[in-house]
Amino acid sequence: MQSSAVFSLSPSLPLLKPRRLSLRHPVTVTASSNLNVSPPNVVSVPPLPRRSWRLASSDSPLRAWSGLPSVSSPSLDTNRFKTAATAVPENAEEGEGSGKMTKVLELGLLFAMWYLFNIYFNIYNKQVLKALHAPMTVTLVQFAVGSVLITFMWALNLYKRPKISAAQLAAILPLAVVHTLGNLFTNMSLGKVSVSFTHTIKAMEPFFSVVLSAMFLGEVPTPWVIGSIIPIVGGVALASVTEVSFNWAGFLSAMASNLTNQSRNVLSKKVMVKKDDSLDNITLFSIITLMSLFLMAPVTFFSEGIKFTPSYIQSAGVNVQQIYTKSLIAALCFHAYQQVSYMILARVSPVTHSVGNCVKRVVVIVSSVIFFKTPVSPVNAFGTGIALAGVFLYSRVKRIKPKPKTA
Repeated sequence: MQSSAVFSLSPSLPLLKPRRLSLRHPVTVTASSNLNVSPPNVVSVPPLPRRSWRLASSDSPLRAWSGLPSVSSPSLDTNRFKTAATAVPENAEEGEGSGKMTKVLELGLLFAMWYLFNIYFNIYNKQVLKALHAPMTVTLVQFAVGSVLITFMWALNLYKRPKISAAQLAAILPLAVVHTLGNLFTNMSLGKVSVSFTHTIKAMEPFFSVVLSAMFLGEVPTPWVIGSIIPIVGGVALASVTEVSFNWAGFLSAMASNLTNQSRNVLSKKVMVKKDDSLDNITLFSIITLMSLFLMAPVTFFSEGIKFTPSYIQSAGVNVQQIYTKSLIAALCFHAYQQVSYMILARVSPVTHSVGNCVKRVVVIVSSVIFFKTPVSPVNAFGTGIALAGVFLYSRVKRIKPKPKTA
């Protein structure tokens, strides 16, 4: 038969000094009327800390609450929270470190592609221009291949097709004009002089940028910028005097390319094209490429005629398949390296991009000299090195702003 009882210690027991129980402090047992209790005997209880005892049903054991701190103890909670707090940042740091490493590898791959596409473009483009003396036709082919790629990107929804208003097209038109002229003059120069000399002259782009910005934007160059321009001009002059393949047509074409390319940069600030989410740098470049195709086509047909037919190429004594293949590779690399350039610019600062562009020019010059076995004198190499060092210095000091004048 089940019964219930209450077994309790006297409340007079001290907290820290337990006593021995004897007959003077009898144990009180309360039971129901049908429970037979034997007479009390003398009981000796060993010293125990103060605990609460519970007597459940007859078939349940006698259990005591443990004297160890519970889970709610501040010491245990503190240790537990400290462990969790130190574990989360470690995982976060590992994830952040792997993310940074992935971005670095991605950026390094983009720079490698940028340089590689530039090398292939200059080599194949030079071979085509050397075999086929038609710089307008070659430039038109490059714009045509780029336009086809852009159309496929938009048609397949690989890149969002923009919605352009008539006002935006009117604002972009001057940029397309100078972009067309810049690429045309570059091809004209590459057809007349060596690749290394063309890119040495094109190292003078910062000079034209400073002059045009001062004339049309009112940007006064700092003494640091002016100081960096001096070695650029001096190095190009020294390289030009000692260049084996020098001729005025190639030299002036490269200079005109510098002027038009930097005019494009100044116009982009002067015109102030209103950009929205659908008109980023890559989209703007795509629109300019399409507009350049329509601008270049009539000028080419009226000036050079149609010189890209198999019959004309054969009459010039050139292998048709080789010209078509090299022209296609050059056009693809031309469009690809400019796309990659804008992708890099979206990930790094303009100063870093300028430094990368300087390194790119060095890589192109060295690779073209090795591939075409261009004769380079020590004085010519020294002048090219001074010019490129000036470009690197310019890219570093350009961000130094003059101190504001105090009243």
